[in-house]
Amino acid sequence: MKTQGALRSGGFDIPDPAGLASLKDKVPEAEWDLRCQLAATYRLCALHGWTDLVFTHISARLPDENGEERFLINPYGVMFDEMTASCLVKIDLDGKICAETPYFINPAGFTIHSAIHAARENAGCVIHVHTPYGVAVSVQNEGLRRYTQFAMTVSNDLAYHDYEGIALELDERERIVKDIGEKNLLMLRNHGTLTVGPNYAIAFLRMYFLENACKTQILAQAGGTWHAA
Repeated sequence: MKTQGALRSGGFDIPDPAGLASLKDKVPEAEWDLRCQLAATYRLCALHGWTDLVFTHISARLPDENGEERFLINPYGVMFDEMTASCLVKIDLDGKICAETPYFINPAGFTIHSAIHAARENAGCVIHVHTPYGVAVSVQNEGLRRYTQFAMTVSNDLAYHDYEGIALELDERERIVKDIGEKNLLMLRNHGTLTVGPNYAIAFLRMYFLENACKTQILAQAGGTWHAA
């Protein structure tokens, strides 16, 4: 699904990522490898339907540059299934763009991610999505229930953060960090789900179990009766 035409008509000029020159020989080998893995993670999330047009994010930690932390995040206006290694945007911990790019980012998107990256050195990848099933469970008073094996796999590693509106206020980061603590999965009330991992594979696997736990909970509740484990 292409978004460029719609965004241009709305006042945005979003380059087609398929037409960008490759950065393969312009960035360090380690960065290129991480770019490829992150682009693949975006497309894998798209394959599973964990997208909200262009309004959710996956971020990754890069090797430091001259002692400064660097991260990758998606360019605003590019769909998950369009993501390429060369279109990903390099930013610092404040969300400022650190390398030449024709794109811009969604500042609200990195507010949540930067909180986790700043507090957790083991946060190599942070995935945050807004799926209907995840959001549906996030609004329930009791949150995720231990109805299924999916839920039992993640429930002891799951924390909760109350909704504070669109994440634009930087002081919310302190509360996000306090709420998640040392856990690796976060239910953002009335908002969505988030997972943390040392790499893309583990962050993705954690999201796989969390999202399937949410989906099966809603489907079981819709059935009217269920068998307690």
